[in-house]
Amino acid sequence: MSPKLPSLSASAAQGSGAGGKVQLSDIRAKLAQIRGEVDETAESAKPVATYAAVAAVVVLVGAAFLLGRRRGRRKSTWVEIRRR
Repeated sequence: MSPKLPSLSASAAQGSGAGGKVQLSDIRAKLAQIRGEVDETAESAKPVATYAAVAAVVVLVGAAFLLGRRRGRRKSTWVEIRRR
């Protein structure tokens, strides 16, 4: 193990095979466990991401409205009509 992380320790893997060898079923079980944890984390993060996306869209639409309104006021021509 090349990176020295304090939370990880180097230990021999113990599998379910003869003599503690790691079997293909051990690897598949561990990957299924990791995938389950990732799926749970992704499901819990979806509402937060949705709220952030909606807020970003609202801010962008508001900014476009205000900038367009300002530009329209700057370029508009005022015509004054006087009656005698």
